[in-house]
Amino acid sequence: MDSHSVNTLNSAIYPCLWFDGNAKEAAEFYCSLFSDSKIVSENQMVVIFESSGQQFMCLNGGPEFKFTPAISFYTIIQSETEIQAVWDQLIVNGRAMMPLDTYPWSKKYGWVQDKFGVTWQLTIDKPENSNQNFIPALMFSGTNFGKAEEAIGFYTSIFPASGTKFISRYEPNDPNGQDGKINHAQFELNGQVFAAMDSAIVHDFDFNEALSFVVECKDQAQIDYFWEKLLEKGGKESQCGWLKDRFGVSWQIVPEILSALMSDPERSGRVVQAFMKMKKFDIETLKNA
Repeated sequence: MDSHSVNTLNSAIYPCLWFDGNAKEAAEFYCSLFSDSKIVSENQMVVIFESSGQQFMCLNGGPEFKFTPAISFYTIIQSETEIQAVWDQLIVNGRAMMPLDTYPWSKKYGWVQDKFGVTWQLTIDKPENSNQNFIPALMFSGTNFGKAEEAIGFYTSIFPASGTKFISRYEPNDPNGQDGKINHAQFELNGQVFAAMDSAIVHDFDFNEALSFVVECKDQAQIDYFWEKLLEKGGKESQCGWLKDRFGVSWQIVPEILSALMSDPERSGRVVQAFMKMKKFDIETLKNA
């Protein structure tokens, strides 16, 4: 099975944010910040909110993982008044990674880590040919430095309705030794825009499970396909539908039917017991739980 054969079965892809018991608080905070936002479902484990039509999962996962700037959200806010207001709230008990200011590439831009540890790159510049307000941005540094282009090729070969939108590179003789590497690129997976960049700066962080990407699958064939492809050349299986790809980015390959099974109070306990024993999800076993 290749990406063309799953083209008519496009899977939803959305970010999952790992919190230590305060997923509801975080979801309410983000809904108060960003216009056109609302919580659409919740239970003790998961709160899902939507903002401008994009879905975010907030997971009460425990204290094990903490957010890092390796994955941030490139966030388009087109009003200068609104971008300042959002920045002023995100910075409370957070920290500025790049101050909100005018830069050569943007009339108004700032990179902030909020009180929960999630990082946001606020910008007033709307991307061409896209109405997407939140673009997940992956930073390849440390042992991953220089691999942004490889990663883009890897991901776009797996997901249908995918391709590279543009690549901007560092100039020759870059003072940080980043000559020719990617300073900003955008690509599409299932028609959704992602961004990537290389950074030669030595950071004390990398990708981890605190921010993962959920791929909802319509059937077992899709689960098998994405599981196998994302594990190629060095990926690692985990539990309950989680895996890490060769770059260390975490993915959750889950059946679309899971939310319905979990919302049935008579079955949810048995479903949880069933998938706790799994690495890759098996839909029939979940249905029979």
